[in-house]
Amino acid sequence: MMDWTDRHCRAFHRVLTRNALLYTEMVTADAVIHGERERLIGYGESEHPVALQLGGSEPDKLAQAAKIGADFGYDEINLNCGCPSDRVQSGAFGACLMAEPQLVAKGVAAMKRAVDVPVTVKCRIGIDDQDSEAALSAFAKAVIEAGADVLIVHARKAWLQGLSPRENRDIPPLDYDRVYRLKQAMAHVPMVINGGIQTLDEAEAHLGHVDGVMLGRAAYQNPWLLADVDARVFGAPSSVANRAEAVDAMRPYIEAELAKGQKLNRIVRHMIGLYQGVPGARAWRRILTVDSLKEGAGLEVLDAALAAVDGRGEIAA
Repeated sequence: MMDWTDRHCRAFHRVLTRNALLYTEMVTADAVIHGERERLIGYGESEHPVALQLGGSEPDKLAQAAKIGADFGYDEINLNCGCPSDRVQSGAFGACLMAEPQLVAKGVAAMKRAVDVPVTVKCRIGIDDQDSEAALSAFAKAVIEAGADVLIVHARKAWLQGLSPRENRDIPPLDYDRVYRLKQAMAHVPMVINGGIQTLDEAEAHLGHVDGVMLGRAAYQNPWLLADVDARVFGAPSSVANRAEAVDAMRPYIEAELAKGQKLNRIVRHMIGLYQGVPGARAWRRILTVDSLKEGAGLEVLDAALAAVDGRGEIAA
């Protein structure tokens, strides 16, 4: 979810669900160590529980970055071993690490020594011609024995040779049963499934086999589905009753960010999918997309977009 789940996105998603664990974009260990930390890994207190997702392959640097993240107050440190982007391939981390379970294990062990919060690993079911359940099991066993607290498995292979990062999100077939079998073989290991899950009905079905479900593109493109998570998954009251209430709940955050000099479009771009699939969605998207780019754009853009639809997503009279 690089370039998607930034702090503005997470602030919006937290309005919709109080209980779901939110993840940052993947940030490289080198960037955390040497970069502008507040810009890269800063977050709002309202985002908790929130996990910092790291990319990297050098144990010492991963440990240092994990410690920085824990000191920032993150609730979990996650090592990404599933991202197939060109950037991670050139840096020999992300999904490339599926081929090096012992190196990942050293990184996990170093991170565990450095922090007291949970350390988790996100991976694929395989890469390129590495397509045996034995390889996935060996990877899982190595990282769990090194101390990983949770394993998050994207139920697709990553083809690092032959497919683009975009194609890797859709073309390799999903194999949920392989993840289920891994969970059965490692029943003591908390395991989360990821990949292609579009609805909460699907998520609840997966929860009959694994311990958790990670939603990525579905939650971003149709964020309103998050409004049912607290009630359906956690047995808690819903955070907001309708979409208009979610918009109103974002107003103080947007106002504060604008006062800091942030541009409106950087915030509301994450809200464009809020009315997906209901009447008025096109007007909502158009107003937020176009008018938020205007110089000095502020909350009046939200007012105009909301005027095109009411709280039920129907065209306003």
